[in-house]
Amino acid sequence: MDARTRTMEDHHMPSSTRQRYKYIYVKMSPVLFGVILANAVFKGMCEPTQSWSDRAERGLLDVPDSNLLIQKDAVYHLVNTSFTFEQALRYCRGQSSGLTTSGVKEDEEGARKLLSKFSMQGPVWFETNKKQNPPTHLALPKQKTILRGLSFTSKDGYARVNASFPPLSAVSVCLRVQWDPRRNDVSTVFSYAARAFVNEFQLRGKTDDRKVRLALLIQGQHHRHKAELPVDGEWHHVCVTWRASDGFWAIYVDGETGDSEKGKARGNAKDIHGDGIFILGQDQDTFGGNFTEPFFGNLTDLSVWGEALEFEQVTALHTCSQLTNHRAVFRWQDWSLAVHQSVQNVSATLTCPGSLKSTEKQEEECEVFNGWPDRQPQYSTAPCTHTLPFICRVSKDHYLKMKNLKESLTSNPSSFMQSLMQYGVTADDVLSDAVDGQSWTSVSRLLNVSEQVVLKEQKQLEDRDMLSLMHVLSRAADLPCTANHSRRDAERLGQSFITIADSLISQDNVSKWNSIKEVVKGPMAVMQTVERMVSNLNSLLTDDTDSVQIHSDNIKLQVQQKLLSEGSHVSVFCGLDAGNRDCISVPAENMKELQNNGFKKVTLLNTWYSSVKCLSEREENITLSPIVSDGSHRHVRTVLGSSVISSTVLADGQPISMAINFTLQHKIQNSSLNLTPICSFWDFDLMPEGGGWSTKGCTSISTKNNSTSCSCNHTTNFALLLQISEVQEACWLVTALLHLFFLSSFCWMLVEGLLLWSKVVSVNISEERRMKLYYVLGWGLPVVIVAVTLAATLDRYKAQQYCWLNLQSHVIWAFAGPVLFVLAVNAVVLFRVVMVTVASARRRAKMLTPSSDSKLHTLDLTWAATRPVLILLPVLGLTWLCGVLVHLSVVVAYLFITLNAFQGLYIFLVYAVYNSEVRNAIRRIQDKRKALSFTNCSQPISFLPSQKSPSASWVHSLPTHSSPESSESSTPITTSTANSLVFKNERFKEDHIVNFPLKPANRSQVVQLTAFKPSGC
Repeated sequence: MDARTRTMEDHHMPSSTRQRYKYIYVKMSPVLFGVILANAVFKGMCEPTQSWSDRAERGLLDVPDSNLLIQKDAVYHLVNTSFTFEQALRYCRGQSSGLTTSGVKEDEEGARKLLSKFSMQGPVWFETNKKQNPPTHLALPKQKTILRGLSFTSKDGYARVNASFPPLSAVSVCLRVQWDPRRNDVSTVFSYAARAFVNEFQLRGKTDDRKVRLALLIQGQHHRHKAELPVDGEWHHVCVTWRASDGFWAIYVDGETGDSEKGKARGNAKDIHGDGIFILGQDQDTFGGNFTEPFFGNLTDLSVWGEALEFEQVTALHTCSQLTNHRAVFRWQDWSLAVHQSVQNVSATLTCPGSLKSTEKQEEECEVFNGWPDRQPQYSTAPCTHTLPFICRVSKDHYLKMKNLKESLTSNPSSFMQSLMQYGVTADDVLSDAVDGQSWTSVSRLLNVSEQVVLKEQKQLEDRDMLSLMHVLSRAADLPCTANHSRRDAERLGQSFITIADSLISQDNVSKWNSIKEVVKGPMAVMQTVERMVSNLNSLLTDDTDSVQIHSDNIKLQVQQKLLSEGSHVSVFCGLDAGNRDCISVPAENMKELQNNGFKKVTLLNTWYSSVKCLSEREENITLSPIVSDGSHRHVRTVLGSSVISSTVLADGQPISMAINFTLQHKIQNSSLNLTPICSFWDFDLMPEGGGWSTKGCTSISTKNNSTSCSCNHTTNFALLLQISEVQEACWLVTALLHLFFLSSFCWMLVEGLLLWSKVVSVNISEERRMKLYYVLGWGLPVVIVAVTLAATLDRYKAQQYCWLNLQSHVIWAFAGPVLFVLAVNAVVLFRVVMVTVASARRRAKMLTPSSDSKLHTLDLTWAATRPVLILLPVLGLTWLCGVLVHLSVVVAYLFITLNAFQGLYIFLVYAVYNSEVRNAIRRIQDKRKALSFTNCSQPISFLPSQKSPSASWVHSLPTHSSPESSESSTPITTSTANSLVFKNERFKEDHIVNFPLKPANRSQVVQLTAFKPSGC
């Protein structure tokens, strides 16, 4: 007989888009067909029903070459089975690959070639390009709406709805209420009464511990007080629905089901009677009267429909949307009310999360690739819940690495794999690419066995073992959650999961991670897998509890959920470190913001990792520049210096990015090193090798007790980077010397001021005896100040970031104090010098100017005052006064730098080069040197006259200047006067004349004249 075997299934696709089935006809004998049929029936009876992933095609390593397209850098795998977009993402992630991405030329070309093999044009799922369309986190928008409201403050207050009510087989009443917290009695929000039956339809509330428990009264039947309404002074949306066909009723509070019940369908179900009276704020004991159980509070936005609204419609009303396709019996906008005189009109300002819900709806559209009809890739969008084929993309290195790994583990299994085989686990089981291909139980058992082997072996894993375990974790992270599994199942799976993850991140052999980097992008990829697992299982983990914790030696995981109506405070999550100093929390104001935007429940997924050994000493993923850039420290390296802590916030199941505060302890505590903590997070998109550390959006709050507190404006994995730098020993010496020499400069400026005072003001000309005091003041006082400062503040003397005094410990006043004192004294000196100079100029002008022109010119006096100021300002150091004013303007700062940069040059020119005293002293030195040179170039000749001869005869016996012999002789020429003897030596340079003064000598005196005869000059 002919048997048809279907080769491609598409149960999930709608009939309009379902692919054609391809059938293969094979001749088969009746006996063989019977055996196959019996085997199929037996398997169908004994095996459980498989999930969506069981029907997926074989994994990447098992698919035939026709389903693969191997390009230069990537391998594309066509999954010709229709999945939803989320299922497609999960399938590709299970193979450590990803969906093809729109806008990426290589992916578009690869998809075109692969689809052409199957004569397909599309559509297939494509992932949105994050670079072209970066994902926006769900914000916390506020949509303000102001409505007219009624305030019920009296027991007699009520409002009657002026509307005609027909008989109602179904009814919905929605309104917004603000309950008065001061009332604890039973209150009636509204009541509807008919002539035939008074208690037709009522909503009542009973205050219980800052909450109001609401209850419905329908056709005389009073239901339980269960639905909770917070009494917090805020507006809350309440909807009640009922229908007679099946007896269903429900109470919705703020868009969530507070209480509901479905009764038995009755053939003679009664409708609510028409022509009744609808009263707000009172219970009608009689038709339209005898009011009891009054309501205290505010009401607004009342609407009544003659149908039972569905949950989606109630949610839309909660977001302040209008139901345009539903005709209302009464609308608040009509304001057809008869209001009691005690009821006041109020303005109700509502905060509706309308923008958030619209964003949520937009995200349900996913991108679809429709082929190349016009030689250009064509895209469209489709609901993400539709089912379509898709293409997984993986790098070529990843594909070849996994293929070699499978061959290696099959032919030559490692010791770890051999241990797994003892439990009946094969390499094919470990490296299977199907997501949940063997059901939850199989994957859970695989995790459990791997955990036992890891704990039993207690030794370093091989690189291929790490790759195998990572593959197992990737599969388990995306297990579909169903109601068939309990919280205990999820806890057991999570425990095995983090134990294996712990063993992976504890592997500190860098070479192993480098050998598998084509598949696993380092230890942070393990943390990313843990985050996927927790996000996937959080609903099961919190099924019947508000908080669950799972931990191993180095990992602690917590899932915590809380109703926002119970308060904005959320418990702080801390790690397993000593003293619980590694903590993370969401600020209370952010939780309040969530509540204000309509969210009801928040779930926090927190994880703490004690250490990531492989990342602790590596700098490949750190792109930050050293903060220390001057000569005080030498940058050594930047390392991961703390635990890693992460947080994910889910508000009503939606991931919300918000500000996070965390505190982490420093792992490195070495007093000899300078540690600069940097608040950072792991950005998976920062570098192509799997990400890197980034500081964007993170700031440091404080650092104390070897821990640092940070604040970041988003949620992810956080840590502290420590920039390690060594303190330069020479920096202490440089700081002390700068301190000493600067002080010495100012002390000598003080000495100059004192000298000016004594010469100009007090006119004291005996300064030689004070010079010792001046030397002590110029050099001794700075040495004393520096020594005392070093002794008193040795550990706080130098700043951490530069070679100068510590500004934080007030050591700077050991310099600023003396400087200010010197500047103050020199300012007084300058003022007195200017006054004396001006007075002297005025007296001199009066003495030199005729009496008729005794009036002084203003210009002369101005110059007399300005000249000493210009000359003395730099010398007395008064230009440093600009340094006190640099905070006022940048112009003052530049002026301060300019004046003091040339202070030394100015002093040298004015007080050395152009100083008359200095120049005269230099001239005297030059003359003295010339005289010494004359002395060194002559031989002595004695002229000793006889004691019997008078001196005059000795003089006259010398040749005269007019003698002919003298002009030709080499002997010196002398001339004489009555009081001097002039000696001219023509051989000594050129015509140098030596004048010797002569005094009358007594007869007993002997005058000896010593001349010098040139010798070799």
